[in-house]
Amino acid sequence: MKPIISVAMAGCIALGACAPSSDPVYTQFYREAGALVDTGQFGNATANNTLIMTGERQYTFDLANRFASEVITTVNFAFNSSQLDAGAQDALREQAQWIRQFPEIRFRVYGHTDAVGSNSANKRLGLARANAVVAYLTTQGISRSRLEAVASFGETQPLIVTQGRERRNRRTVTEVSGFVQSHPSVLNGRYAEIIYRDYLKSAEAPSQLTGIVGADLRTEQ
Repeated sequence: MKPIISVAMAGCIALGACAPSSDPVYTQFYREAGALVDTGQFGNATANNTLIMTGERQYTFDLANRFASEVITTVNFAFNSSQLDAGAQDALREQAQWIRQFPEIRFRVYGHTDAVGSNSANKRLGLARANAVVAYLTTQGISRSRLEAVASFGETQPLIVTQGRERRNRRTVTEVSGFVQSHPSVLNGRYAEIIYRDYLKSAEAPSQLTGIVGADLRTEQ
């Protein structure tokens, strides 16, 4: 004799189970209409398109490349230390001089360690190094609101793969992270003017004073 399956039971089998499932295909039956329209990523495409269409993403990339090519972006540390030595301070003064030219730009400082020690201890140490760099840059006239010491990568991104002590892995890296959104130039979308400020200045016409001086010299001759 074949077993008799009720309509309700058949429906449950068709759905896979009567209880709510973690699969998004099924959870819509147990939520209000439209609950699955935005799963937390809905605005990402719009945000990305906005950055590309306004030029901000490309200009941020260009500035990051320029910063990395014109200054030393990395400073190194002694073993198990977040103290800045003379060489690190020289590099950071160079960074600060470049950063002061672009008040519209924000920066992140990433802290790293070598592989000696536990992962948790190295994360704390890397973050301490990033904070030390941020603190020093603020003494050079850089606003703290433009600087961010991010969560340390610890020993997870070595330059030199080794389990021993390696000074080149004990470092911080300063990078351009974006624009200060409240700055008037950024609000007006004048990204190209920010990037090419030096070039634009070199193309400015001579001042009236320069012209007058030149005329006087020609008269005297």
